[in-house]
Amino acid sequence: MTPKDRKHIRTWYWCGAALVFIILIIGGITRLTGSGLSMTDWKPIMGAIPPLTEAQWEEAFDQYKQFPEYQQVNRGMSLSEFQFIFFWEYLHRMAGRLLGLVFLIPFGWFLFKKKFDKTQLRRALLLLVLGAGQALMGWYMVMSGLIDVPAVSHYRLAAHLLLAFIIFGCCVWFALDLKEKFQSAGDQAARLNRWLAAFLVLLVIQVIYGAFTAGLNAGHIYNTFPKMFQYWFPPELWLYEPFLMNFVENMVTVQWIHRVVGTVLGLLVIFIWLRSFQLKTSFTTKMWALGLFSITLLQYATGVFTLIYHVPIWLGVLHQALAMVLFGIVLGFIHFLKEKPTIPTEFVQG
Repeated sequence: MTPKDRKHIRTWYWCGAALVFIILIIGGITRLTGSGLSMTDWKPIMGAIPPLTEAQWEEAFDQYKQFPEYQQVNRGMSLSEFQFIFFWEYLHRMAGRLLGLVFLIPFGWFLFKKKFDKTQLRRALLLLVLGAGQALMGWYMVMSGLIDVPAVSHYRLAAHLLLAFIIFGCCVWFALDLKEKFQSAGDQAARLNRWLAAFLVLLVIQVIYGAFTAGLNAGHIYNTFPKMFQYWFPPELWLYEPFLMNFVENMVTVQWIHRVVGTVLGLLVIFIWLRSFQLKTSFTTKMWALGLFSITLLQYATGVFTLIYHVPIWLGVLHQALAMVLFGIVLGFIHFLKEKPTIPTEFVQG
C-alpha cells in the first residue's frame, strides 16, 4: 500500500470507531428511556422510513399495543409519549444503518481500486462480519422483550454491548497499526504489559457485569456506597439455587460483583501508574499511565453517583460512554508498549 492508501484506510477505521461511540451513547439513551421495544418489527431497508402521517402513526401505535410492554407497563400512554420512545429507537437504528453505509461504501471503493493489502482486506472482512452480527444481535435482543415479559434478556444485552466494544476496539487497533511513525516505549515500560493485560481482562468482565446490572435493573437497589445499606455482604447475596446462578441472575450479586470488580480496577490502575515511575519509564509512558488512571478514576466516580442518584439518564449514559473511552485508552496504551521505533519501508522510499 502507498502512504496515501494507508492514511485513507486509517481515517476510515477512525470514522468507524467514532460512529460506534456515538451509537453507544444513543443506545444508552434508548435503554434508559425505555424506548428499545417501541419498534416491534425489523425491516433493514424499508424500516428507514418512519411514520409520516397521522394514520401511519396510529397504525404503528396500534401495533405497539399488541405487545407486552404496552399491556403490562405503558397501558394508557398517549400517542405523543409513544412518539418520544419511538424516536430514540428509530434514531438508534438509523445510526446503525449510517455506520453500515460508512463501512460498505469505502470498503467497496478500496476493494475496487485494489487499495487493500492482504492484512487490511482480512481486517475489513472481519469488521464486515462483526457489523452484520451486531445488527442481528440487536434484533435478537429486541425479540426477547416482545414475548411474555416486556424486558430484553440481560444476556443478549451483554452480548450486544460486548460486540459494540469489540468492533470499536478493532477499529482503534487497526487504525493505530497504520500510523506513519512508531516510537519505542523502552524495555522497562514493556514490563507494564502483563498488568495492562490483566486490566483489560478485568475491564471486559466489568463491561459484561455493567450490562447485567442494566438488564436486571440492579442499579435501582442498594443505592448507597461504599456499603450496600449497612452491609458489606448483603443477606440476599447467595439466595439462588443452584449456587452459580447467583453470579448471573441475582441482581444483588450482580451489583455487588460490579462494585467489587470496579474497585479492583481502581486499585490496579493506581499500581500501574506508580509502577510507571518505579520503572523509570519515559515521559510519554507516564502520560499514558496518568491518562489511564484519570479516566478510571472518573469512571469509578460516575458509577458511584449513578448508583446513589438512582440511575439518572445523563449519568447512566456518561458512565457507559466513559467505559468505552477507558477501553480505547487501555488499547492505545498496550499498542504503544508494543511499538518499535521504525518507519514502514514505503515511507522511507517515498
